[in-house]
This record gives sequence, structure tokens and C-alpha cells, in this order.
Amino acid sequence: MKRRRFIKNSSVIAAASLTLPSVVLKERNQRVKCITILHTNDTHSNIDPFPENHAKYPGMGGVEKRFELIQQIRSEQEHVILLDAGDIFQGTPYFNKYGGILEMKLMTALGYDVGTMGNHDFDGGLEGFAKARAFADFPFVCGNYDFKNTPVDGLTAPTTMIEKGGLKIGVFGVGVELKGLVPDVKFGETKYLSPIEVAQDCVRELQEKNCDLIICLSHLGYSYETDKISDLKLAQETKGIHLIIGGHTHTFLEEPTEVLNLDGEITLVNQVGWAGINLGRIDFEIEKKSFARKDLMIVQ
Repeated sequence: MKRRRFIKNSSVIAAASLTLPSVVLKERNQRVKCITILHTNDTHSNIDPFPENHAKYPGMGGVEKRFELIQQIRSEQEHVILLDAGDIFQGTPYFNKYGGILEMKLMTALGYDVGTMGNHDFDGGLEGFAKARAFADFPFVCGNYDFKNTPVDGLTAPTTMIEKGGLKIGVFGVGVELKGLVPDVKFGETKYLSPIEVAQDCVRELQEKNCDLIICLSHLGYSYETDKISDLKLAQETKGIHLIIGGHTHTFLEEPTEVLNLDGEITLVNQVGWAGINLGRIDFEIEKKSFARKDLMIVQ
């Protein structure tokens, strides 16, 4: 699959706001599809909005506002995909009381298409995640966690594929090293695999399935001052990923970061903070000129 041409247009939408940008598709001779990617990360059991007297985020966030915003976008755009980059659990009494079941039920009600696991999604142990996972009507992708011989075995997959408007969108997931970050008893016999190697294997698998767009859900973290693997390093040291949706470091980005991959082509990296304060949005416009050639752009 040859690399496509990119033109950037994206937005970070405050979950307390219902003012949205519009996307205009230009007239073209080729068949054009617009895929709208909406995404969250590190929501951390924040079901309710922050109180109105909160010093930093007064009245912001909350599942109800996010639902209204997502529904509005779905009413305006034909092909919408909703993704989450992990750390769904932990942070409010809702997790302490319901063990993640409420979060999974609400994400299902919001219509999430795919999620991945963050380190805090192990806080209830593997049995706890498996119990909550039963209430999620969407897949989890975790390519570099080998869950063989654990209660989560079979409840995740390295990759998945979504079809929208005749297009194939491939999604895979990678996560942070658990050792030293999560108590050993919480992740049990889970084996951690190299996110770089796994990511490239996942890309090859999705390319073989002729995916038009390849997205990585990452809970590695945006960047570090050390050699620790991050989203920026992942983008630099792989090829074939169009978009990395990140989490873990609670990084608020105004717009995606453009990173040159191993082929010298652009991979976009985005992250929208934490607690459901912001909802990320990126619009991809895809032209199919023939069965042998595809051109991918982000609408401007």
C-alpha cells in the first residue's frame, strides 16, 4: 500500500461546549469519503462534570455532555468512529463502588467502536477487568500484552477492522510497561512485548487486509526525556501508521503532532488530556481513484 498525501485539519473540542467546526468536502471527479475520528483518553471514571467552582475545570467534562456532543457530530457527519486510548478506570468513587462496570455500560451507550487498556484498567486485577469487560459491547485491542493463561485471555485482540462507507479502517493497540507501574499481583502472568515490533506486525496484518486507514490506540505516553518508548518514538521508529491516538501522560494538545516515520512520511500523534474534559476530532478524506490506488488526506 503506497503512502498517501496528507493535508491537516483537526480540532480538540471542549466537552463543555457544543460549538463545532464544519467540514466541507470539495467537488472532485473521484469517489470521496470523509471519515471522522472522535477520541478520548484517560477518562478515569469521571462520570460527572467537574463542579462549577472547580479552580481549573469549572463545569467541564461529564459523560452526558460528551454524549450530546458525539450525537451532534454523528448527525452532521455520515461516517464517525469513536475510540478510547485507555485508563477508563480509577479516579472517582464510581470505580470504587462499581468496579468499572458503570464505565463500560456508559461507553457502550455512547457507541464507542474500539478501546485499549491503560495501566489503571488493571487496578481491579485481571478478574476485575474481565468482569467489567462483559458489559462492553465493543472490542479492546492490546497487541503487546500477552494474556495467555490469565482471566483476560480471549477478551482482547491485537487488531480489529471497522468498515465505514465501503472503506476499511484498521485499529490496533499498544500499552505501557506494567512492571514497576502496576503491582505484580494485578497483572499476573501477563507478558509485555515490544510495542515497536508489535506495532509493525499489526500494521503489516492490516495492510494485508487492504485497510485504507491504520490507527494505533496507544497508552505509552506522549513523550519522555529518557529513552522510554513513547508515542513520538513509536511514530519515528515504525512505518505505515497514519494516526496514533495516545494516552497515559494526560497531555493536552491543541492539534496533532506531525512526526516523520521510517519512510520519511507523516504519522499524526494526538492526545486530549484527561477526565473527558476534551473530545478529540480528526477528519480524514479518502479518495479511491481505482482498485489499485488510494489517496488519503485530512480535510482542510
